[in-house]
Amino acid sequence: MARTVGAAMILLGGTAVLLAGCATGPDPEIARRAQTAMIGMPKADLLACAGVPDRQATASGREYYTYVAHPAVAYSPGSSIGIGAGSFGGSGGVGLGLGFGVPVGGGTAPGCEATVVIGPRGTVEQVSYPAGASLSSCTPIVSTCMAPPPG
Repeated sequence: MARTVGAAMILLGGTAVLLAGCATGPDPEIARRAQTAMIGMPKADLLACAGVPDRQATASGREYYTYVAHPAVAYSPGSSIGIGAGSFGGSGGVGLGLGFGVPVGGGTAPGCEATVVIGPRGTVEQVSYPAGASLSSCTPIVSTCMAPPPG
């Protein structure tokens, strides 16, 4: 019996580790690198990789494109009923149980707004995010414009 419980605990622990690995969000380093790597990018290339901005304005010969990444909603726990059959160590059985979900890294991920400044020469001069913004939340805005890091 103790051997069966130990095997079940190892299986559950391994599953939790795998789920935690899947729960990580977008790499914030991509958003950080974009602030320098995108400087000099032609406007046409920006529009091709990032798409049409959510808002745009013009002032002092510069164009300001604002892209918005809306908040992501995390998985919410729920109840379930399951019937299963299995075997540990040669003994078999059938069981009925009630389960519940536990969100890994739960909550709502904040959104982000990225403003890209296009200068008079038609190239990106600046990529900025609001003060205190989660760079992981900003990554989806610029990731399609970034080449993979050298590896």
